Amino acid sequence: MQLYALTIHALRELLLKKEVTSVEITGSVLARIKEVDHKVHAYLTLTPEVALEQAREADRILQKGEGGPLTGIPMSIKDVVCTEGIRTTCGSYILKDFVPIYDATVIRRLKEAGAVLLGKVNMDEFAMGSSTENSAFHITRNPWRLDYIPGGSSGGSAAAVAADECIASLGSDTGGSIRQPAAHCGVVGLKPTYGTVSRYGLVAFASSLDQIGPLTKDVTDCALVLNAVHGHDPLDSTSAPRPRMDYTKALVKGIKGIKIGIPKEYFGPGLSPEVEKSVRNAIETLSSLGAETVEISLPHTEYAVAIYYIIAPAEASSNLARYDGVKYGYRDAEAKELLEMYEKTRSGGFGAEVKRRIMLGTYALSSGYYDAYYKKASQVRTLIAEDFKKGFDRCDVILTPVAPTPPFKIGEKVNDPFQMYLSDIFTVPANLAGLPAISVPCGFSAEGLPVGIQLLGNHFAEEKILQVAYNFESETDFHTKKPALLS
Repeated sequence: MQLYALTIHALRELLLKKEVTSVEITGSVLARIKEVDHKVHAYLTLTPEVALEQAREADRILQKGEGGPLTGIPMSIKDVVCTEGIRTTCGSYILKDFVPIYDATVIRRLKEAGAVLLGKVNMDEFAMGSSTENSAFHITRNPWRLDYIPGGSSGGSAAAVAADECIASLGSDTGGSIRQPAAHCGVVGLKPTYGTVSRYGLVAFASSLDQIGPLTKDVTDCALVLNAVHGHDPLDSTSAPRPRMDYTKALVKGIKGIKIGIPKEYFGPGLSPEVEKSVRNAIETLSSLGAETVEISLPHTEYAVAIYYIIAPAEASSNLARYDGVKYGYRDAEAKELLEMYEKTRSGGFGAEVKRRIMLGTYALSSGYYDAYYKKASQVRTLIAEDFKKGFDRCDVILTPVAPTPPFKIGEKVNDPFQMYLSDIFTVPANLAGLPAISVPCGFSAEGLPVGIQLLGNHFAEEKILQVAYNFESETDFHTKKPALLS
């Protein structure tokens, strides 16, 4: 098997035995990108010179018998995370030439861990979307079927991992933007508990929901990347002051006796029969491993999408007010006075979906409507969190589908925002409650497109969901499949 197709832990063994070098691994991945990215379009910015220099430094560290699990491992980064000296566009024309002067905390931690950074991958503009069709630059395609969407907004990250254009990637998740593309591309994606991974240097979409997390080829790699990037950061006031963890320790434990809650509200109208079949097969697999299943109820789930699309746009309208052409980014060159410059800069710099959400959010926060919309949505958000709290009184982990359908065709829902928003119906509750959740491959549709299960844990219970996910993965082979069109 080619080096680019291996996992982090498999490559780590080869590096320790000195059977390969990081330069060889990085060269293999760069060659793979050259071979397939003109089909997939995962990358926005590729930095081969930087990557090879970091690979040479990693080899020097490994030669001395030093370094950790990520030393010498090539990774891609969603283009919403600031990288010093490398442009960070957020998939938006308004930041097309923005080059940060500092690294986000997660980038600093990856560099300290010795990871090799290949470049920045595509995304829906400012992480607003479920298909990666909203990027200002190009559409990313699903490696399993190039005429299908890869999911969003971390579609570039998921597609790059699935197409072996990197060994692992970092994405961000505001309403399911790691888990949904992970499920659609057949890879593993984890949204940690809010506050587990620093958001310093993550360009804000909705600050009370955003969280950075890994997309990887298997669950072990997911734990290894989370090990490197998590932990308290004084630069982020929402960072949780908790001790550092080794998330790989939980993987080897069995799941006999673990209680898995199955929420009845997640298995109703709107769920594709193909998805339901794969998810129920996964439940049977976990039961055969000794897990106990119990039906639970999350009665306020039906309101989750509605209140998400009040809270997230409201926060986005505030966060995106900074893009006015004065501070940084694109500025309209023809405006003759200040107000005209604001209007033309924002009109020309933002895409249609971003403008739609700014208008929704500004309306929800406006005088006379705040109580009716934002305040009411915040109250229902509390009820959703309380539903989960009651659910976890009866079980250790909650299992649901990730998305209601398999991936859909490019352009199929682009003119129907409501149908597009429903793609996140099973993932937004975890963001509203601040819970950790992971997507793991669990099957394929009749058209050969991946399907995933979602495992949710209580706050800071990443170990538990990784443990269940690893045991499921060890009993199945869905994560080992590769897109046939690119082989």
